Amino acid sequence: MKRSLVLTLVAVVLLTGCAGGSSSVSARPTSPSAPTTRVLTGSIGAAAYEIDVPVAWNGTLFLYSHGYVAPGSANPASAAPDRAVGQWLLDRGYALAGSSYSSTGWAIDDALLDQVALLDRFAQVVGRPARVIAVGASLGGIISAGLVQVYPERFAAAIPICGVLAGGVAAWNTGLDGAYAFKTLLAPASGLQVVHITNPAANLQLARDLIAQVLQTPAGQARIALMAALSDLPGWFLPSSPAPSLTDYPAMAAAQAQWESRIDFGFAFSNRAELERRAGGNPSWNVGVDYRRQLAVSADRAEVVALYQAAGLNLDADLRALNAGATIKPDPQAVAYLDRNVSFDGELGVPVLTMHTTADGLVVPQDETAYADVVRTAGKQDLLRQVFVQRAGHCAFTSAEVIALIKVMLARLDTGKWDAAALTPAALNASALALGPGLNALGGLFAAQPAFAAFDAGPYPRPFPKGSTVP
Repeated sequence: MKRSLVLTLVAVVLLTGCAGGSSSVSARPTSPSAPTTRVLTGSIGAAAYEIDVPVAWNGTLFLYSHGYVAPGSANPASAAPDRAVGQWLLDRGYALAGSSYSSTGWAIDDALLDQVALLDRFAQVVGRPARVIAVGASLGGIISAGLVQVYPERFAAAIPICGVLAGGVAAWNTGLDGAYAFKTLLAPASGLQVVHITNPAANLQLARDLIAQVLQTPAGQARIALMAALSDLPGWFLPSSPAPSLTDYPAMAAAQAQWESRIDFGFAFSNRAELERRAGGNPSWNVGVDYRRQLAVSADRAEVVALYQAAGLNLDADLRALNAGATIKPDPQAVAYLDRNVSFDGELGVPVLTMHTTADGLVVPQDETAYADVVRTAGKQDLLRQVFVQRAGHCAFTSAEVIALIKVMLARLDTGKWDAAALTPAALNASALALGPGLNALGGLFAAQPAFAAFDAGPYPRPFPKGSTVP
């Protein structure tokens, strides 16, 4: 599965061991006009790595954590969010490093160890950095935030991008809600498995076949909208298309169906099996969940009400059915595993700067609210800043937007304080635009204007801060 930063239609989200390994050193010019960069590759145990060091290294290292790699997919090392961002950093004297992690899937336990092992290897073969900045996208976002929580003494800062910042338990619980609602309301007699999945490929195909059938009717469309609302999925899918109007409910429901069938179902009905094997059981539950309350706080509530009315359905009856059937219990050891890998306590020791698109249907922007809440509870809010880009897509950022974010963090570290003016949407957009048209493009495919915007993400559907109780 391709691990570019722009993950529009392909779901790449969320990912270490350390033992003896070998390294090799090669050198290549980074561009005809750029100074030579040393490129070191090798492995530490089962984890491949890449280290890029400019000749005039300034002492700062960016440690990049990549996103989710589906089990069985190629798993090469990557040292930067994308080539353009990496080159921009190298040209300014910053070193880069990144591990492939020792395993694929929800490999956070491996990733945390592998990335720290790579820091040790970097110190051995290059030298000890003056400061290390953790940066990562999607699953790499939760890993970057996890690294500075578990190893605060090894890092100067973190930049989690489109990260699963509600934490592992909360993210998979929220995914369960949508899958449970889909089966309960639209496929109750099917053999679809929402937990303890035995045949991931067949289970996913069944889910996709079922959603294709139910989308043909207004009733099916309304219930898909309810399923999406429980997870706060956005009603905007393609970053290359404008957002539907706030009352174009059929268009919003169609976009949510795209998120479900093309992206989220892969995790809910297939990739969950990999997590269950890794965790030793099912780490998710809905026993005691009040889906009526969950809809009430959802940003999609008005859409659901309107579509139910248009379809002639009884929304209250469906909510009663969901609450009555909410009996899924977790395996305690699996919850403990997922809580370790990882939930957040908010006890920041270094500055953290996050970025999220406003219409991300794989890792919803409400993840940012969950993270901000635990940081505020811990009294560390002065160390956290969060920005948003008004665009659809998971991790659908231009290289310029990422670089603009990095520049703000570098200034924070150099001065010891946040530049409030530089963090405004207008200033961030100007900073990104000034980088030129080559960097203001999505995945190198089409031009995109910088789109930083003020945004209130709203509450996360089912937060689970570290230390929370399990039913």
